[in-house]
Amino acid sequence: MKKRANSAPKAAEELSEEEAKAEHARLESEIGEHDKLYYQKDSPRISDAEYDMLRKRYEIIERRFPNLRTVTSLSLRVGAPPASKFAKVRHAAPMLSLANGFTEEDIVEFVERVRRFLGLKPDADIEFLAEPKIDGLSCSLRYERGMLKIAATRGDGAEGEDVTANVRTIEEVPQQLNGKDLSDFIEVRGEVYMARNDFLALNKRQEKEGKQVFANPRNAAAGSLRQLDPSITAGRPLRFFAYGWGEASELPAGTQRGVMQAFKNWGLPINPLAKLCKSIGEMLAHYQEIERKRAKLGYDIDGVVYKLDRIAWQTRLGAVSRTPRWAIAHKFPAEKAITVVKDISVTVGRTGALTPTAILEPVTVGGVVVSHATLHNEDEITRKDVRIGDTVTIQRAGDVIPQVLGVVLDKRSKNSKPFKFPTVCPVCGSHAVREVDLETGKEDVVRRCTGVLICPAQAIERLRHFVSRNAFDVEGLGEKQIEAFFNDKLIAEPADIFTLKPKDIVEREGWGETSAKNLFAAIEARRKIAFNRFIYALGIRHIGETNAIRLARHYHTAEAFRDGALAAAKVGSPAFQELTDINGIGEIVAHAVAGFFKERRNLKAFNALLKQVKVVPMETVRSNSPVSDKTVVFTGALEKITRDEAKAMAERLGAKVAGSVSKKTDYVVAGPGAGSKLAEAKKHGVKVLTEDEWFKLIE
Repeated sequence: MKKRANSAPKAAEELSEEEAKAEHARLESEIGEHDKLYYQKDSPRISDAEYDMLRKRYEIIERRFPNLRTVTSLSLRVGAPPASKFAKVRHAAPMLSLANGFTEEDIVEFVERVRRFLGLKPDADIEFLAEPKIDGLSCSLRYERGMLKIAATRGDGAEGEDVTANVRTIEEVPQQLNGKDLSDFIEVRGEVYMARNDFLALNKRQEKEGKQVFANPRNAAAGSLRQLDPSITAGRPLRFFAYGWGEASELPAGTQRGVMQAFKNWGLPINPLAKLCKSIGEMLAHYQEIERKRAKLGYDIDGVVYKLDRIAWQTRLGAVSRTPRWAIAHKFPAEKAITVVKDISVTVGRTGALTPTAILEPVTVGGVVVSHATLHNEDEITRKDVRIGDTVTIQRAGDVIPQVLGVVLDKRSKNSKPFKFPTVCPVCGSHAVREVDLETGKEDVVRRCTGVLICPAQAIERLRHFVSRNAFDVEGLGEKQIEAFFNDKLIAEPADIFTLKPKDIVEREGWGETSAKNLFAAIEARRKIAFNRFIYALGIRHIGETNAIRLARHYHTAEAFRDGALAAAKVGSPAFQELTDINGIGEIVAHAVAGFFKERRNLKAFNALLKQVKVVPMETVRSNSPVSDKTVVFTGALEKITRDEAKAMAERLGAKVAGSVSKKTDYVVAGPGAGSKLAEAKKHGVKVLTEDEWFKLIE
């Protein structure tokens, strides 16, 4: 028997390009699964800290090998999906998440990255507003002429829940703003939270009345704000801190600090611990000061947020995928505890990945009882040598399942045996294998079920993904309904959803005429769908929402996407080159897309779906700009703005940014030092613009 190495995995900075490709693909799949569990199912299986570390490793790999930059997080998924019981509110400006930093080096790198993006000299003054990161529920308050008109949760960042009636019961949220300098309209954004003492009192009352006891203040705040009956929310001690804004007719100041001061003058509560920092040293000192005060604050925080103070610079920096470039959350270290592994279970995900979870003797960590911990994959179990019956150290940050840090070996039983990872799928019995990368010959760290079409776990998960919030978003068709319909052979693939008949549903247990009517109305409403959501719904490996947008912008129609992907099955073909030339799409993603359509059963399901739905063009960022839907290549040294800033600007205007010139390129923007791309532009008859001409073109 081949002995496995027990050494720790290589640091991301030490991976070769071949190793990075394999690791990038593994992390992409794993993070995608965790995003779905957290945002769509509200049932996360790993801790915030562990998720953050996965993301950090993934991002380091992408920074070292930009050609692997293929998926964002998963990216527009910045919060839980809106619940069907509330009306939905479309945010005029997206409510983004924050990038995380864990060490002082991360914060130094963040500040230097901001300097580089803005083209600032090392000695140029730059200030950040630092404030505690409240562990609550993000909320947006829209005021018109000073009057509160609507309040919404963050939802998925683009669309949230209308909780206006409930927010009006929060004493700290003013119904009417004070002052004469009020904006005509402004979206005030902040955090709804619950103080610790109020939380403890609420739980005592809940327990006494035989009702649900909340795990922590954040859960209590979220549950209280989402009550259908506002009178229940009114009886819950909710509080509010304003921390930013969304859409506004005008801002009362040109700095983050100035706007926050205006909020305070208007009667909105802001955190008194916010401080303007003029150097990295001041930022880190303030972080340490808040960490020392953390236990005595009376409310939960999990870090400190640094925001670039000058708003004009915030605007220039913009956002990348799910996060703004001008802010970062400096997270506190996670909490730890010791417990016993009672069992190790292995579940099968949507992609067929077998994921091991440690079943723990329940233990309290930071006031929350935890009983499960992720073990990542087969190699991680072997590396840490985790066995059933072991005493282990666990770590958590936030309100979800922790990670296993290591085994307390001196407490291990003499009869202990290493855990044998299953080589067959625990759901369908098919072989479970570790794929080998044909290019590198390296074995994937994830073991996957080979029963793609017959495995109930994968089929159900694929259908759940298809109807999920950021895909087709079919209201009334949740996890239980999907599983029941699949088990009763009413649906097996996505197109079947659109061929369901009322007689199939109305006589089923739990269904009546009204509920069936509502379901079919929801299905009919989804017969027309934006192209990017359609692509994302297919569940292709490595295609998150950002890559779906990139593909939709490039191919425009579902038929062109299908035909291009089929032609790209031949590596090195013009179609394959076209696919990899899309900004942000690398070879791994291209292989995944081509491989999806090369499988004839996938192609058959795709074509069947096209007969049932109408795929419409995705919304462009700005459809009326002179470069909307144009393909642009930047080359040479730009002088007025940085290359990254130019690309971000072009994408905001609806353009497609490519890395190389082809006959499909519309414009090449060339600065000093432009080289071979100019020759390519001349060869293909592509129009070349100077930087000044580019600015004139985009007005």
